[in-house]
Order: sequence, then C-alpha cells, then structure tokens
Amino acid sequence: MAIVPHPKAPPLLLLAFVSGETLGGTAAVPVLYDVEVHLRFLAALPLLIVAELIVHQRMRLIVRQFVERRLIPDPALPRFSEAIAGAFRLRNSFAPEVVLIGFVYFVGVMIVWRQGIALSTTATWYGMPWYFRLFIWVRFLWQVSRINLTLMPTHPDRVGGLGFLANVAYAFVPLAAAHGIMLAGPLANRIFYVGAKLPQFKAEIAMLVATLSVVVFGPFLVFAPQLASAKRQGLGDYGTLAERYAREFDTKWVHGGSSSSELLLGSADVQSLADMANSFDVVKRMQIAPITRDALLALAVATLAPIAPLALTMMSFEDLVKKLVGMMF
Repeated sequence: MAIVPHPKAPPLLLLAFVSGETLGGTAAVPVLYDVEVHLRFLAALPLLIVAELIVHQRMRLIVRQFVERRLIPDPALPRFSEAIAGAFRLRNSFAPEVVLIGFVYFVGVMIVWRQGIALSTTATWYGMPWYFRLFIWVRFLWQVSRINLTLMPTHPDRVGGLGFLANVAYAFVPLAAAHGIMLAGPLANRIFYVGAKLPQFKAEIAMLVATLSVVVFGPFLVFAPQLASAKRQGLGDYGTLAERYAREFDTKWVHGGSSSSELLLGSADVQSLADMANSFDVVKRMQIAPITRDALLALAVATLAPIAPLALTMMSFEDLVKKLVGMMF
C-alpha cells in the first residue's frame, strides 16, 4: 500500500478536523499521525526560510573575496560589478516570481495532483523560488569565469586562490538539512505504516546526497578551464625556474663553484632549494575545482542527519552513535 499525503490546503488540521480525518477517516494516514506533513511544515519550511537569509549574508562575503584577493584585474572590475548588478536585478525581478507561482499551482496542483501523484507542497511553493536563486548564483559564477582571473598557481589553497568558494557549502547546510527532512518524512510514513525497512531506500538517500553535492559544487566547474590553464602555465614557469636554480646549486656546491671559505652547513642556498621544491609541489598538486573533502562531508552530514534517526527502527541508540562516529572518523 502506498502512502500518499492527504491533498488538503492549509490550515491542514482545521480542515482535517472538519472532515473527520484528524485521527481517522478515509485517508491512509490521519493528519495527526502523518509524519511527512509535520516534518515538511514544522521543520523543512522554517529551515528553507532561514537558509535563504544565511545564504544571502554569506554570499555577499564570498563575492567580496574576488576583489579583496585581487582575483579580478583592474580593467575587468566594471564587468565584475555589472555581473553583481545583473544578479541583483534578476533576484529582485517580479516576473520570475509570477512565472514560478503559476508553474507551481497550475502545473503542480491542477495537473499533477489531479493525476493522483503526491506533490511536495514545501518544495513547490517555496522551494521553486529557492532553486531560481541557485540559478542566479550559477549564472553569476559563469559570468565571473568569463573574466581572465589573476590566479596564483602557488597559492596554498591549491586552487589558485579560489579556495574560499568551498565555504559556500557551509552556507547551504540548512538547505541540505531541509531536503533531508523532506525525504525523511515519506520514508518514516512507509516504515511506520507500511512495514518498509530503511535499507530499501538506500538508492533514494544516495541520490539525494549526490544531487545536492552536484547542485552546490557543480557550478564551481565553470572555473576548471582557467584553473587547468593556470596549472599548466605554472608548471612550465616554475619548472623552468626550478631547473635553473637547481643547476646553479649543482654548479656551485657539487662541482666546486663555491669558494673554499664558504660553508655548506647553514647556507641559505639549501633552504632556498627546499622552498623551491615546495613551491613546485604546490603547483603540481593544484586542483581544477575549489572542492574540498571537508566541505563535501559537511554537506553530506547535514543531508543525512534528519534521516539518521530512522536507523533507530533497526538498531539501538548506542549502536547508531557508534556507527555514525565510525563513519566520520
């Protein structure tokens, strides 16, 4: 038996009470027992609202880093400013909001609901504008990637100075948690009322984590061509410099070019050679996308956290904690 949330508009509890479906009735799951409904409206929806505020605040700080780190050449600053202004214009535009609302209610409610398919209420009327804001972010990154950035192959973050972009993942943690909650709701209904087991939904859970990872980190790939080019250029430049320095070091200290009074022990030449090797190694390990393991882990944990309690239907709390700790460390 499939669990389908009761297609009632808010206020759900009042309408359910009037129709006699608060604790029973014709619905497969009464409203007061419907875990999915409660999680969506009492947990996921507030998180989506909070997430918008957090992302808006942190995005401003991240965008500012392009200028503060001098990644944008002076001649390209007007173009960068225009990209920012274009993003704000699109965000504040009234037309996309109207189109999204029309899509949600006319396509979602009039077509999908009438065909008997449960539609995610939270994801439609509030999530769709959220996804439009993600589109604005992707569009902005693409426009910035068209600028010839002043990337530094020897930057310690190993992504030419774009490492700060990975911090976007932490801004999207509430959004990931909201999606985890929206998945946990229907899974809980199926486990509690249909007798399903959590392992049956491994594919759905993995797909959610993978999809959110692609949504958050995928846009960074627009910088891959420039980062790859900077890496090739850096390997060539620093390879030539390292070869010249190593040859001079060899001539001086191995083939007797140094004076007899000069001591190798304590010489700055040795340390300089080691520094040169370290610089070349940084360039060699340079990545083509600002994606870090810690950022990926943070997003995955935020997504899985709302689903993790469902594991208590299969094991004790102590065993669950041990398993989660073992997965993280």
